[in-house]
Amino acid sequence: MRHRVEGRKFGRETDARRLMMRNLVKSMVEHGQINTTLAKAKEMRRFVERVVTYGKNNTVHSRRLAYSVLGDRDLVKKLFDDIAPAFANRKGGYTRVIKAGFRRGDNAPMAIIQFVEESTIAAKNDAIKAEDLK
Repeated sequence: MRHRVEGRKFGRETDARRLMMRNLVKSMVEHGQINTTLAKAKEMRRFVERVVTYGKNNTVHSRRLAYSVLGDRDLVKKLFDDIAPAFANRKGGYTRVIKAGFRRGDNAPMAIIQFVEESTIAAKNDAIKAEDLK
């Protein structure tokens, strides 16, 4: 029986699984959407939503909590300045998981996970990239 057993193991040890989730969350914050397997997307959603909630509460403590997950000051700044304000009036459900068929090699179900307020965040990402190119 699986009573009160949370999360998926993905055939990895605890440390490797934790690092995989951190890397997926970092990629999500950096790019706004990523392609991954359906199981990883569903599991990752928990962590992304928690980090965005940290970003909505703009305190030193919440910045440190977000840094403990993201591990990069630039990503924390982007989270607090660009991503979290887009969700200021939303109480949860910051991401969506869209099924994207099956992977060619092993027929694993694939998915696209993205922020719901994608248009706002994508526009800011494009503006930042344009500034970097100048």
